[in-house]
Amino acid sequence: MADFIRVGILTLSDRASRGEYADKSGVAIAELLAPLGPQIVEKAIVPDDRDRIEQTLRAWVVAGSVDLIVTTGGTGLAPRDVTPEATRSVIEREIPGVAELMRGEGRKQTPYAVLSRGVAGVAGRTLIVNLPGSEKGVRESFAPLVELLPHAVDLIRDTSADHPA
Repeated sequence: MADFIRVGILTLSDRASRGEYADKSGVAIAELLAPLGPQIVEKAIVPDDRDRIEQTLRAWVVAGSVDLIVTTGGTGLAPRDVTPEATRSVIEREIPGVAELMRGEGRKQTPYAVLSRGVAGVAGRTLIVNLPGSEKGVRESFAPLVELLPHAVDLIRDTSADHPA
C-alpha cells in the first residue's frame, strides 16, 4: 500500500474565494484523510470559474506534486456549478464507480445526494475526485471512499502487486 499520499485540496466557491465565509468542507476533507497520514502539499480556494478550475487541476497534475486531488464544491445543478465539466476536460480515464459509491452513500442520508454531478478519474498519475460543497455532503459521501484511496493510488502509481482481500 501507498506509504503516503500527496494530496491537493481544491475548494470551489465564489463566496469562499472572496473571503465571505470559511472553507469548512476543505477542512473536513483533511480530517477524513488524516488516518491515512497524507501530505497535504497543495491547497487552494478558487471561484466557480471553469477556466480557473481547469488551470489549477492541470497545474497540479503536470507538476507531479500530488497523487490525489479532492475538490469540493460546484457539483450541483446551478448554472455556475461547473466542476464536473472542468474535471472531465482534465482527466484521461473516468472512474464511474467512485462517483456512484459516493452518491449511494450520500443517498442513505438525504435523497438530494443523487443531484450531485461529481465525477472521479485519473489524469496522468493523479486521482481526481469531486465532492459536494457542503461540509455535511463531504463527510457523508467521502467517508466510505477513504479506505479505498491507498489501493487506488498504488494502482495509479503502478506499484500494486495484488488486490487487497
